[in-house]
Amino acid sequence: MDAKIGKFFESVGTFFTAGDQIPWCDSDIVIRCEREVAEAEKSTSDELKKECYMRLSWALVHSRRPEDVQRGIAMLEASLARTNSPLQMREMFYLLAVGYYRSGDYSRSRQLVDRCLEVAPDWRQALALKKSIEDHIRKDGVIGIGIAATTIGVLVGGLAAMARR
Repeated sequence: MDAKIGKFFESVGTFFTAGDQIPWCDSDIVIRCEREVAEAEKSTSDELKKECYMRLSWALVHSRRPEDVQRGIAMLEASLARTNSPLQMREMFYLLAVGYYRSGDYSRSRQLVDRCLEVAPDWRQALALKKSIEDHIRKDGVIGIGIAATTIGVLVGGLAAMARR
């Protein structure tokens, strides 16, 4: 009996916590990537610059700091306009989807991950991200329904109490 109760509370806890498998990035990694970009700017190799910018973008959208995530989104959107390689576009769509997911814009994140999956339909990372997005959207819907039901219950209870007086 205790095991069943424990599983119930564990499932409820899992429902309300983020269960995604997307890694986080520490600020020291962001700083290291920023240094790499600064060094690459001195180089004449455009390929090196692109690689450093992609690493920095990855670190920013995986950061715990919302301002880093927003910076990463801005960098990726600017870079996407200059890219025509399907492989690079796939990577950028995925990283943008992660950035929007981390910033809580699940509908935009889902649009981007769908575009990513158009380029690579069986990419496991993108499929896992899509599942996390859909789980969050579903969870938000359930929580919204619960809040609405509670609000209606309180209003009906209040009206009933007023009617009795």
